[in-house]
Amino acid sequence: MNTMNATGINAATTEGGQTADATEDRPYGPTRGQPFADEAKFKLRDVSVYYGDTAAIKKVSLDVARNEVISFIGPSGCGKSTFLRTLNRMNDSIDGCRVEGQLTLDGDDIYSDSRDVVELRARVGMVFQKPNPFPKSIYDNVAYGPRIHGLANRKSELDDIVERSLRGAGLWEEVKDRLDSPATGFSGGQQQRLCIARAIAVSPEVVLMDEPCSALDPIATAKVEELISELSESYTIVIVTHSMQQAARVSDRTAYFHLGHLVEVDETNQVFTSPQHELTESYITGRFG
Repeated sequence: MNTMNATGINAATTEGGQTADATEDRPYGPTRGQPFADEAKFKLRDVSVYYGDTAAIKKVSLDVARNEVISFIGPSGCGKSTFLRTLNRMNDSIDGCRVEGQLTLDGDDIYSDSRDVVELRARVGMVFQKPNPFPKSIYDNVAYGPRIHGLANRKSELDDIVERSLRGAGLWEEVKDRLDSPATGFSGGQQQRLCIARAIAVSPEVVLMDEPCSALDPIATAKVEELISELSESYTIVIVTHSMQQAARVSDRTAYFHLGHLVEVDETNQVFTSPQHELTESYITGRFG
């Protein structure tokens, strides 16, 4: 019988009364832990992603709850970044890539033929592994999205959006006197926080982060992690990380991927202290990966 924890995450391991036996589609058995949520922002069911004939993601079912921080972990090549990019259709630009299954955002089909991808990516922003500020001023980097989406009718409104976004990214006090300076003159950590400011300037509902701290030093990483905790009050945040320590510090739930399968997802403390699947335990204890 399904049970519900305090965060509204469904503690059943499967839907429809599936057994825990391994199958050809799920050689490690159904996903362990808490893959489903009552207050789901995303609902993903039997999602597979193919590059040509090769399946990078295999029959993954998962909910992402509203205003949660969920981390995807697993060995290199396990499919976690591919799965992340399905959430705002970033894989559309890859030749030969196709997505199967049901993927909804607030109940609406992400992959419908009538879906406006520009509108989707405004609602589901993305921060990449390597900071990628535009070769423009600090101000113009943050103002770019609101301008193209028509979110400000007057210069004063745009100024307010830029300030609010830079404050949200913890940068305003550092840059308020040099908004016309080139963004490329920033340190790596500042550039990444600027990219976060640029992402939140269009008022998204979800922020995807693909290894946002992998190129940063420990001090810059700590600032970004602190920022993630602050942003989680307003946004749903999905993070791919190679750092299990980072997942443990910032996440409400952690999902473990292995060879394209979602093996286990649960409250982060549960995953790291009492994992239910031997593959999860082997990975987090360093026996492979």
